[in-house]
Amino acid sequence: MPAANSGSTVPRRQLGRHLRDLRNAARLTVRAAAKQLEWSEPKIWRIETGQTSLRSLDVEAMCRTYGADDQLTQGLMGLAKETKNRGWWHAYGDVIPDGFDLYIGLEEAAEWLSWYEAELIPGLFQTPDYARTVVKRSAADRDEADVERHVHVRITRQALLTRVTAPPQVDVVLNEAILHRPVGGNKVMAEQLEHLVHLNELNNVSIRVVPYSAGLHDGIMTGPFVMMQFPTYGDGPSTEPPTVYAEGFTGALYLDKPSEIHSYDRAFESISGSALDEAGSTSLLKQAARELST
Repeated sequence: MPAANSGSTVPRRQLGRHLRDLRNAARLTVRAAAKQLEWSEPKIWRIETGQTSLRSLDVEAMCRTYGADDQLTQGLMGLAKETKNRGWWHAYGDVIPDGFDLYIGLEEAAEWLSWYEAELIPGLFQTPDYARTVVKRSAADRDEADVERHVHVRITRQALLTRVTAPPQVDVVLNEAILHRPVGGNKVMAEQLEHLVHLNELNNVSIRVVPYSAGLHDGIMTGPFVMMQFPTYGDGPSTEPPTVYAEGFTGALYLDKPSEIHSYDRAFESISGSALDEAGSTSLLKQAARELST
């Protein structure tokens, strides 16, 4: 069984991969498949990348077009029904950025998160006041109710860190500059750093800091990213391939090709090698919090 309710995210991505593989096996391009199905090319792309739920009849039509046998068609039609399950975050669709619901579902399903952040405390670790400051800055025209709904989503996400059933292992490496940037003012930032100290006491959380003295390191080259790994059941494959999420100013990337995962895995290993250990990182967090409190 999955470690947590990932809503429709994982079934959508699984179904999309199966349908993409069937299309490729049938030697059909996206354009040719769209033409035969009388759909748009973007619709095929959204289906294959797990960004939309599907009706069983649509899956049947795709399987027929791709030449799938009856047994596989029935199995995929059953999987299509699971793509309509909804996670808790769907109630906040009005404040979740386009496409970020996919990330939240993957985050809920992951058993291991390897995270490098260069500029801000990760949303999964933010205090309400810190999160409120970031949300307000990202869109100054939001009213207070809208801001609070954004903040509530971030805080609700954090429940996975302490959930009773299989909480994920979360390894985070922060650039030291984050500690000295008083987001929300000195008081808010000091409380945020103290919160990180407390989180570092959890068995499944590791927060480490790359100090200025490390000089040039791989995180400066890669920018922020999260690498997610997913559970396996018995001797079978994992529910999802490892996936890297890299967010930019105008959008985000989801990377899951083996060569991409290998590159980011090596980068995270190198960044981790430049970071202080947990004890040294905790000391640095406490020192930065004291300086902000004086």
